[in-house]
Amino acid sequence: MFSFIAFWIAQRAAHVSMIDLMVYRAEGATVRAGGDLYALRATAEHLPTTYPPFAALLFTALTLPGTASLRALATAGNLVLLVVFVRLSLRLVGHTRVESVWWAAAVAVWCEPVWTTLRYGQVNLLIAVLVLWDLTRRPGHRWAGLGIGLATAVKLTPALFVVFLLAAGVTARVGHGCAGHRLRHARGAAATFACATLLAAAVLPRDSGRFWTDMMFRAGRVGHAEETANQALRGLLARFLHTPEPGSPWVATAAVVALGGLAVAVAAELRGLRAWAVTVCAVTALLVSPVSWSHHWVWCVPLILLLVTRGHRAAALGALLVFGSYALWWVPHGHGRPELHQQGAELALSALYAGAGLLFLVLAGISLRDPGRAQAVTNE
Repeated sequence: MFSFIAFWIAQRAAHVSMIDLMVYRAEGATVRAGGDLYALRATAEHLPTTYPPFAALLFTALTLPGTASLRALATAGNLVLLVVFVRLSLRLVGHTRVESVWWAAAVAVWCEPVWTTLRYGQVNLLIAVLVLWDLTRRPGHRWAGLGIGLATAVKLTPALFVVFLLAAGVTARVGHGCAGHRLRHARGAAATFACATLLAAAVLPRDSGRFWTDMMFRAGRVGHAEETANQALRGLLARFLHTPEPGSPWVATAAVVALGGLAVAVAAELRGLRAWAVTVCAVTALLVSPVSWSHHWVWCVPLILLLVTRGHRAAALGALLVFGSYALWWVPHGHGRPELHQQGAELALSALYAGAGLLFLVLAGISLRDPGRAQAVTNE
């Protein structure tokens, strides 16, 4: 609790703008007013709408409280979501000590992705909670797919979890294993996503048509590829190649990582190592997405907990230093696009999250060769 209070005071002292929350609020107001959602430019930074129309429908609720109240509610809500996320992460890795939730959350709140999520008023913790809630319940549960489907309808990146479940189910069926619950889970997620998307299309037909035929393909609308905050492979390559658009090198690299990451995730799932499977899938999605801002990497929380409970203490410490040091921001960034001119140590620092993600995928692949080590859980 002391950590959360200190965090709240630090956020207030930093005069955080919660700029993304204000964009969400503007989206909700635009929906209520019947305006053009994808022509919107909100806040002093003239930020555009980037999420699917279903998200904007949900954001109409944000127009009800005043701005000051909304910021306080969003901060409190995200802190609650963090505790839930840590609890689900511990359940995922098989750690059962309830008191560990508070210790882990007290540390996690200071990690850069979590800090920045609360600073901007982002939805990353909500998305992650929906996905983990779905994937940490018993196989074949009544609401299987609901969390992943809703998360995908709000933000497209979790769609890779549907592909993962489908691939695991098909592979299990080919190998004469138990495929049914995974395929039902994938169908449930796809059906939930379809229902949410169709609902948005019924309420916002113009905006839905524009998003699904045009806006979703414009990755450049959300910001420059080479920005330091973009910790996807596309951002890493843009900085390394000194180009605003890495093009075919990124497509080829992302395809290889996507296939490799999914292969490792499916292999882990079929061996009963769901913690590895889920975390590998999450990291793969972050790497291959056109844009993964630093605050999207809240998945560092289950990643670090997984490494600790599987005995990879050195790797866990390294990951904690990467995501808790804020070293990502030690390089020139911002106006003038200095990221296009990075060299040496600057390139290394601005590749920290993506680099850590790639190393984690390699470690996961190696760990699968020793199922005993991969499944070992420490409750210390």
